[in-house]
Amino acid sequence: MAANLFGRYVWLVDVIRRYKSLTYEEINELWQKSGLGYGEELPLRTFHNHRKAVKDIFDIYIECDTNNGYRYYIDEPERLDGDGLRNWLLDCYSALNQIQVDRKLEGRIIFENIPSGHLWLTSITEAMRENKELFITYHGFGKPKTSSFEIEPYYLKVVSRRWYVIARNPYYSEQNRLEGKKPTDVYRVYALDRILKIEETGKTFNMHKDFKIDKFFEGCCGVTTTDEPIQRVVIIAYDNSVDYLRTLPLHTSQKELETNEDGTLFEYHVKPTIEFYQLLLAQGDQLEVLEPEPIRNTMRDIISSLMGYYDKK
Repeated sequence: MAANLFGRYVWLVDVIRRYKSLTYEEINELWQKSGLGYGEELPLRTFHNHRKAVKDIFDIYIECDTNNGYRYYIDEPERLDGDGLRNWLLDCYSALNQIQVDRKLEGRIIFENIPSGHLWLTSITEAMRENKELFITYHGFGKPKTSSFEIEPYYLKVVSRRWYVIARNPYYSEQNRLEGKKPTDVYRVYALDRILKIEETGKTFNMHKDFKIDKFFEGCCGVTTTDEPIQRVVIIAYDNSVDYLRTLPLHTSQKELETNEDGTLFEYHVKPTIEFYQLLLAQGDQLEVLEPEPIRNTMRDIISSLMGYYDKK
């Protein structure tokens, strides 16, 4: 019953988000046709209860425009559009709703599996909610052996089918404090599928208010961070890659500059991490780095190394 109610709330948000504004009568009509309502009406009192629940659960306000025929709309939709987690949750549950009410779609909607993180996701989210410190055993990529240490989990992020936790490391932070190094606090990114064990320490922590996740990943692609400065990068995209980049930007800083007979120029302000180069290489021969010269040279070196693999007999 609780899951069914949750599905109703998601349906209400989704239908108003798609239609922009609707009267109660229009919502009621769509509800009866949706399959979730089994042809029955959505009572006005129930509708208003659902509005309240949507506000409490999702922090989404469904308001009524009394000056325009009592039409209901989502207040400040840009807040919802800019919230990746809520959008992901609503999209997934909307699809699940549709599958449940239309069995013809069962097996025809395919979600990308995220193979990592399931084992520790609940433990970390609970620790985040209650600001609990965790003691983890971790085996990083390329490391010969495991290590165990405490973390203060701040944020979770999913990138390229892998879950990561962004955490403050108390040990390295204390070492920096003792040695007088700045900045004192050390924040690291840990892949959940590299965690072998999690234990509670019984300690709690206070999130540092000066830590800004957007600043932490500023100019970065994926989860790889670096102290290198942000650089302006200009690429030229060819053929089908142009539309691909327009609909799925490589980075939030992407800006289209101009189109000429050769292709379309795009500008980025990024830190040239390995993940940025991987994004460029994923486009194959559909794009070319024009500037700056050091990044163009690095791309040339990477491609030369690849050619070396395939030139072997």
